[in-house]
Amino acid sequence: MIPVPDDGASSRQVSALGDVALIVVNYGSSDLLAANLPRTIGASGVRTVVVDSYSGAGEREAVTRLAARHGWELLTPARNVGFGGGSNLGAAHALAAGSRILLFLNPDAWASPAGLATLASTVRAQDRALVAPRIHRPDGSVYSRGLTYLHRADGTMSGRRAAPDDVPWLSGACLAVAAGLWSELGGFDEEYFLYWEDVDLSWRALTLGARLEVVEDAHVVHDEGGTQESRGRAKSETYYRYDIRNRMLFARKNLGPADVRRWRRTLLPAARAVALRGGRRQLIEGIGPWRGVARGVVEALRVSGERRTS
Repeated sequence: MIPVPDDGASSRQVSALGDVALIVVNYGSSDLLAANLPRTIGASGVRTVVVDSYSGAGEREAVTRLAARHGWELLTPARNVGFGGGSNLGAAHALAAGSRILLFLNPDAWASPAGLATLASTVRAQDRALVAPRIHRPDGSVYSRGLTYLHRADGTMSGRRAAPDDVPWLSGACLAVAAGLWSELGGFDEEYFLYWEDVDLSWRALTLGARLEVVEDAHVVHDEGGTQESRGRAKSETYYRYDIRNRMLFARKNLGPADVRRWRRTLLPAARAVALRGGRRQLIEGIGPWRGVARGVVEALRVSGERRTS
């Protein structure tokens, strides 16, 4: 693991986190919380809200011990509420306690207190913006320079805009937002449960006239896939199901009928691309990936045929 880059913020900046809440949704990742969250917080004293989306009694006990040891505020829903649902619970708790800036961070990501301060100061200056840092991989390479583009023509994604109507979005791995804009957005759409909810949030922010802002001077390290139930870099069955399903859910919720029809026509190639992200070996070692892909395709077809409600 590489050290977090020095973001250059002064101790005065780091201490100005009194109105910030750091929100982390955990699911079976207490080892990642133990490794990443204390070094992210450091001595900043930032309010830290951990939402333990239920994965088992042993994990709940481990997270409870960690929260007590470090002084984190712990929310313990009785079921797995997903990333969006967990984030919304944490945000509601933080806002009720008086926080005015929400900063979401994955358990498999870490930053520095100075980086948190840089993101927070950007939100204060641009309170109608979703704000994200540059994201690095553990080996130091750049995972994301900020914006990713969803290609409206076929529902694929890349790091560059290919057409004028491509949709930019910011990763929920690390995202900061002012309380006012969060309330206006209504938080994450919990129908996604897992994956694509950050794409949807970015889309809705843009439709409200808000901005997507990337802070080049703030850095986060993201060990992508660390929170998935998988061996090595193989993906989980849950990953396949929801990544495939939610592509079509996004289209149905936000795009026009012509877009939905185009995306449905490319559903099987898109599902194949998702399946191969975890490597070919896992596809011959067990039925789980195949089951996740099949379920994702069936659910994608179903949700894409439902009538829009908004």
